[in-house]
Amino acid sequence: MSQLTYLFRSAPHSSSAGREGIDALLAASAYCEDISVVFSGDGVYQLLQGQQTDAILSKDYSPMLKLFDLYDIEQVYVCEASLIERGLLQADLVIEAQKLSQSELSAQLHQASKILTF
Repeated sequence: MSQLTYLFRSAPHSSSAGREGIDALLAASAYCEDISVVFSGDGVYQLLQGQQTDAILSKDYSPMLKLFDLYDIEQVYVCEASLIERGLLQADLVIEAQKLSQSELSAQLHQASKILTF
C-alpha cells in the first residue's frame, strides 16, 4: 500500500499546479519512502518531452521529472487510456512510466493512504 500518491490530472502550464505538485513530490520524498505518482487525463501532457514554453513565458519543468530516480521515486504510473485518447506513445514521454489500464489505475488509487491531486 502506498503511503502517498500524487495524482496529476491537469495539463502543464495551464496553472501552477503541475510545477507545485512536482516540487511537493520531490520535497516529500526526503521524508517518505513509499510514494507513487500517477498521470491521468490531461496530466499525461506533464510527461511530454520537448515542451515549447517560451511563447507563454513559462519555464519547462518537465526535465525535473528526470530527478525521480535520484530521489528514489520508482512507482510512476500513467493511464494507458489517457495516452491512447491523446495519440501519445511511451516514446513521447520524458521518463519511463508503467502503463495502467482504467481498472488497474482505480485499484492503485484505492490502495493509497493519501492522494494529493494536482
